[in-house]
Order: sequence, then C-alpha cells, then structure tokens
Amino acid sequence: MSRSSPPSPGKRTAIPRSTEKNTSSAGRGPLARYVIAATLARTSDGGAVVAIVLMVNAGGGSSWLAGALGACITAPHLLGPFVARRLDTARDGRTVIAVASLAHGTALAAGVLLHPHTHPAVTAALLIASGLFGPLLTGGISSRLPAIAGHGQRRQRRAQGWDVATYGIGGTVGPTLVAALSAWASPTTAALVLAAGCFVAAAVIRLLPRTPAPGVGEEVPRPVRTLITIVTSGPLRRTLYLTVTVAFSVAALPVTAVSSTHTFGVDAAAAGILTAAYGLGNLAGSAGVMIRPSRTEADRLTTRLATAVAVTLLLITLTPSFPLAVAAYAAAGIANAYFFAATLAARNEYAPDNARAQIFVWVGALKITAGSAGTAAAGALIGTSVLLPLLLVTALALTSALLSWAERRHPRRRREHHLGAALPAPAASPTGSENRQPSPPRG
Repeated sequence: MSRSSPPSPGKRTAIPRSTEKNTSSAGRGPLARYVIAATLARTSDGGAVVAIVLMVNAGGGSSWLAGALGACITAPHLLGPFVARRLDTARDGRTVIAVASLAHGTALAAGVLLHPHTHPAVTAALLIASGLFGPLLTGGISSRLPAIAGHGQRRQRRAQGWDVATYGIGGTVGPTLVAALSAWASPTTAALVLAAGCFVAAAVIRLLPRTPAPGVGEEVPRPVRTLITIVTSGPLRRTLYLTVTVAFSVAALPVTAVSSTHTFGVDAAAAGILTAAYGLGNLAGSAGVMIRPSRTEADRLTTRLATAVAVTLLLITLTPSFPLAVAAYAAAGIANAYFFAATLAARNEYAPDNARAQIFVWVGALKITAGSAGTAAAGALIGTSVLLPLLLVTALALTSALLSWAERRHPRRRREHHLGAALPAPAASPTGSENRQPSPPRG
C-alpha cells in the first residue's frame, strides 16, 4: 500500500471475487499440477550442484574449480529477493515463474555444454545466471500455493505438507538421479536431464490457475522495504530467524553423519543410511502434515516445532549406538518437515498481500544461505570433535526457540503493534471466512 493512506491496524484486505472464484474452484487437479511442476523444478535446483561438481571432476578439473562452479549455482540465491518483486506486480505470475524455469534450464544446459570448450569464467557466468532464477523455483513457486489450495485453514496446511514433500523429493531425488545418470552415461547428460525437467516444469506452471496481481507500481514495496516489513512484524521476524537458525542447524547433519560412523564402529558408507533416514523422516513428516494438519496458530507452532527440532538434534548427540542414531536422524527429519510446513503457513498467514511473493523468497533465500553456512561451519569444526558441531547447533536452535517464546511475552509488544500500523495490511489469507485467523500477535 502507498504510505499516503496507511491501513487501519489489523484490517485485512478483502479477497477479490475473481480470486475467490479461482481459489474456490481449486481442487485436486490444480494441486496435482502444482506438485508436478514444483517437484521437477526443485529436483533440477537440488541436483544441479552435484552435476556440476561431477562434470568438473570427470573432465580432470581441480576440486577448487568444482567447488567454485558449484557455488555459482547456490550463491545467487541470496539475490533472489531483488528479482522477486516482479511476482507481486506481474499481471500473470505464472508467466514470470515459467520464464524463470526456462531461463534456469537454458543457462544450466549452456553452461555444461560449453564448459569443455570455453574458459571457466564463461561457464561461471552462465551458472550464476542459472542460479539467479533458482529462488523463483523455490520460494517463488510456494507463493502461488495459497491461491491454489482453496479456502480453509485445513486445506491450506494440507497443501503446505505437499509443498514440503516437493522440497524433500527435490533434495533427495535430484542428487540421486544425477549420480545414477552420471554412472550410466555422463555428468553432462545428467545436467541436461535436469534442464529438460525445467522445461517441462515451465509448461506445467502455465497450466496452474491464474491469480490477479496483488498490487501495481508503488503499491508493491521494494525489496529493502519488504525486509523492513519482515523485521518489524513480530510473527514474520520470528519466522525468519527461526527458519534461518534451524536451517543452519540441520545442515550440520550430513557432515556429522560421515564423521560419526567410526564412533559407532560401522563402515563409512553407513553414513548414507543416516542421511537416508533423515530424508525418509522428512517425507514421513510431510505426509503427516497432509493427513492431519495442525490448527495451532502459526506463530506459536513455529516456536514449538523449532524446539522439537532442537530436541531431536540433542538425541542424535546422545545416541550410543548406530540403530538408535538411525531412529534419531529419522525423528529429526520428521520434526524438520513439520517445522518447515509451519514456516510456510506463517509466511502465508502473516505476509501482506502486496509483498507475499517477496517475503516467501526473502525467507527462502536466507534459509538456503544459512544452510550452506551451516554445512561449512560443521566441516570446519568437525576436526576438533565429532560432537562439537551438533552441540553448538543444538544450542543455537534451542536458543532461537526460547527467544521466540520470550519475545511474544515481552511487554514492549504493544509498541511493536503501533509500529506495524504504518506497514502494509496483513495478508488476506485465502483461508477465507471459514477459518479466518484472528489478528496476529504483534509481539
């Protein structure tokens, strides 16, 4: 909204009739198409780094070059919020995401095809271009889900369980598919298959229901203003720092899985069982959200589930045997899936209409960055002690959960309520009047 006409505190924008028509007619068909498109796009995004690293190694390149080119795919995610504003202003957001998917796949394919014949700088530039569109395939696609899921909190949260599953599938199937295709054919072939998946995803995205733009021109805040909105809104701020700290914490698990195998007296290859248990737990958790969505207020739910993630990390630290470690890793995957679904619900329910897509991308981009930092930090500390990284990330996750719990009860929350009055109105959640949320806590 423009600053010249600030909304009344707590006022929710009415859903336009055209939107009601689209969302009310949303059924299994649109949601199924969403799941297909999101899975294909996120499989490509999740497997691209592995394909690049394998391609460089297969061509005799150095490990340093492989890591640098892999970072060219992931690092640009941090710039995602600065291209996401187009989603909130476009007359048809499907076109923006479809074009992003095509561009991501095209740049990836061009990078791997040209790599053997050009200077690495050319490949790096193409991979950076590919990575720049990555956030629109993660948080950008997720921002379309509320209008597809239909009315009602239960429908919304069940659909968010499907969304979590697409991330889990993309993060596990992508690297697995790349490894299999690289062994059968070549890493270049694997990367081209990922690019083809992006092209198919673009076509399916165009088949999703159309939703009108939430704002135009000056009604839609700029990226920095959107970040300020997140920071000054209690529920969104808590969603952000809980998402970032939990992502940083669970990113240590693959590193500690490899290093802990000798502690349990098992072969190093058994680390794959631990990471697979975490992945299967994540899928089981997303299925749990689909079957029985929580009705708890999203702000409180994220705090409780962040605490649950911290507890599972502590269990992993304390497990005395390999079978118990497998169970603890699975429990961590389940808890993180529930937590992720809760953060999606919070982004949807507390974000202003005219900045929803940007908020989805801001939180998603910072989450990916935090995950990369968590993996790097665990790798740097694991040489000191196998348990040290897990103990530190457990303390970090628990501290952020306690901070979130205490912040909602801080006496200065009324001051924050008045600050929020100058910000855009809270989102008109597509949950409709059936389960309309009360005004979110401002603390």
